[in-house]
Amino acid sequence: MSGLELIALLQNQSPTIPGPGLPIFPAQASNFAREVDWLYYYLTAVTAFFSVLIFSTVFYFAVKYRRRSADDLPLPIHGSLVLEIFWSVVPLVIVMSFFVWGARIYYRMLVMPADATPITVVAKQWMWKVQHPGGQREINELHVPVGRKFRLKMTSEDVIHSFYVPAFRLKKDVLPGRETELWFQPTQVGEYRLFCAEYCGTKHAGMGGRVVVMEPADYEAWLSGAPQGETLEQAGARLYRQFNCNTCHDPGSSARGPELAGKFGKPVKLASGQTVTMDDAYLHESILQPNAKVVAGYEPVMPTYQGLVSEEQVLQLIAYVKSLTREERAQVQK
Repeated sequence: MSGLELIALLQNQSPTIPGPGLPIFPAQASNFAREVDWLYYYLTAVTAFFSVLIFSTVFYFAVKYRRRSADDLPLPIHGSLVLEIFWSVVPLVIVMSFFVWGARIYYRMLVMPADATPITVVAKQWMWKVQHPGGQREINELHVPVGRKFRLKMTSEDVIHSFYVPAFRLKKDVLPGRETELWFQPTQVGEYRLFCAEYCGTKHAGMGGRVVVMEPADYEAWLSGAPQGETLEQAGARLYRQFNCNTCHDPGSSARGPELAGKFGKPVKLASGQTVTMDDAYLHESILQPNAKVVAGYEPVMPTYQGLVSEEQVLQLIAYVKSLTREERAQVQK
């Protein structure tokens, strides 16, 4: 555990284990917190039990079977199959219990629920930039209502960062040139510390913030009063026109590039003969390295936008391409 994480544990809210009120653990403020804590208690208990058992046994045998004189000779020891099986099977069962319990929690954290509200998080030396679906923006703060599921879609503008909220028992690396995700459901109203848990430069220690969990009515009031700008889709549409993407990718264009409307989530045939799915990672790579995967039937004439658009703008363009899918489906349904 790093010093920053230890400070986070000591500075946060009420403890969650029996005791005289010592701030050993932060508050359990998310749906994962209690499960993670119980796994931690189990690991600690097993470690303490076997530490005491081993050191007590070593001390006991050191005293009982110590050599009392120069004439004492040790007796030969014969192996025991039962004993060998016992001390092989028991540790295996215990270690597998660690694995199964930990894997179950990890899998729940990894699988994103379909009903989670997406929020975009862009890390930059040395701040967290947050944007809500309605266009509301925050710096080093994240306001959410209690009881609702949220899905954070995160990327970095420069170096590796790590989004860490001790009270939620959540930590996820935020990488440049790649999108990472985590989800949570806040369960307790309050303010909780947000840290960067990956050393990211000279002002790493100051790259913090807070997550504010509110009652639903208070959250709606905050949303209505928060500064509101373009949504991701609106900003992406502006960039799409600004960089003249429509001249190659819109229906009825010169068809120098594949059509994008209605294609997100569908297979794409490449010139190499491979078939890939048009997902976030594919679009991200195609914007910054367009010649990496050329669509079958088209020439590699698209220029690279590496250095011309930021990671935040890439996310906006991807969101716009997704909205083209939704708009097309809406027109079909009409």
